[in-house]
Formats: sequence, structure tokens, C-alpha cells
Amino acid sequence: MLRVADLHKRYPNGMLALAGLDLCVEQGEIVAIVGGSGCGKSTLLRLVSGLDRATSGAIELDGSPVTGPRAEIGMVFQEPCLMPWLAIDKNVAFGIRHLPAAEQKARTREALERVGLSSHAEHWPRELSGGQAQRVALARALVARPRALLLDEPFSALDALTRGDLQEHLLELWAYDRPTMILVTHDIEEALALADRIVVMQPNPGRIRACVEPKLPRPRDRLDAAFLEWKHRLLAELNWRAHERR
Repeated sequence: MLRVADLHKRYPNGMLALAGLDLCVEQGEIVAIVGGSGCGKSTLLRLVSGLDRATSGAIELDGSPVTGPRAEIGMVFQEPCLMPWLAIDKNVAFGIRHLPAAEQKARTREALERVGLSSHAEHWPRELSGGQAQRVALARALVARPRALLLDEPFSALDALTRGDLQEHLLELWAYDRPTMILVTHDIEEALALADRIVVMQPNPGRIRACVEPKLPRPRDRLDAAFLEWKHRLLAELNWRAHERR
């Protein structure tokens, strides 16, 4: 289980980005975090990943405090962030260089097979499409076999068709060993298509406004009446300030 308790983050300039945030994500659960710009979604992910430190509060993975980056927590960013001077297989293996060479090779081959890019192992990042590059980023996060996978708007820079394909592929990857997964997104449909639970955040400072659990069977039909009803409900939660001003 991933547990966040009474989390606060204040930056050196005095801005309070997060205040009193509590969240528990069960093993194997997919949680999507949505909210407007500036509500602390990406800040929360950086704190959970160990890339940044909270001002106060606690973050634990399976009862162990998260005080810095660790192999059990994988991270996928909005941009693939591939190293252009390394071939694809070397990019994927970069985070497991401490392992014996034979295990590095086996894990890298398995990760590339899982994302459908085993034939691109010796290609260079410049030779990939945007969707392929993001698949490599997924493989790089999965190669360490994390217990928790964090995704910060991983498909937002892609076209609609590629984004939809990768959303479905992400579910297939998740089903392989079911890591705990937290997805930050601005896309309500993406959240509904992927998540077991959706957390709606509000800004100034960032905190949780609502937490909902859509009872929608998988695979989820985005044109189904129940799906559209949930979409309207979440949009209403996100637009609550506009409603209050009327």
C-alpha cells in the first residue's frame, strides 16, 4: 500500500503547494488525480517518487518511509526524456546498471517485448515516433519491476489516436503484474477509462476536494451512457468555482 499522511509542501518563495493531503492507494489499485493547473498534482507525484522532499507529513510504501528515489517506485514523465546518445536498449537498462549484465539483458529484452518494441532495441531515439518513444519510457520504468508506478500526464503530448492506443496498452501492461499506479492527467476521459478511483484536487493550496469510485466494468466504452454520466459529474466537480460565482 502507498500511504500519504498530512502532507504539506511549501516552496522557498513561501508558496504553499500542498496542505494536509491524505491519500491511501491499495496494492494493485489504479488511482487517477485530476484538477486544474496549479493544484499540486505534479508536486504530489514528485514527493511520492522521492524526487522532492515534503515540508511535513509522511509518505510510505508498504510501511517503509519514502525519503528519496527508490527502485520500487517507477516514474513516467510527460516527455519521454530519452538520452539521445544511447540506443533504445541502453536507455531502458539505464536504471538497472547495478544488476549483473545477463540479468540486465534479460530484463531489458522482456520490457521491450512487453511494449512491442523488441525489434527496435538497437535503434536510436531520433528514429522513433512520439508514441514509440513513450513506450520506451514505459519500458524503462517497468524494467526495475516497481511495486508502484507513477505517471505524470504521460500521453498528453500525443495525438488522440496514439493516446487512445497507449491508454489501452497501459492497462495491458498493468495487468501483467498489477503494480500500484497513480496517474496525473488533465483528461477526464483518460481518468475514467483507466482508473479504479479518481481524486479531484483543488488549488490554493493544493488539497483533495473529492474522491470518487466509478463503478464501470472493463473494458470501458467511452460512448456508454454510464461513462458519459460519470464524465459530466467529474466536470461539475472540476468547475465548482465557476458554479459558485453564478
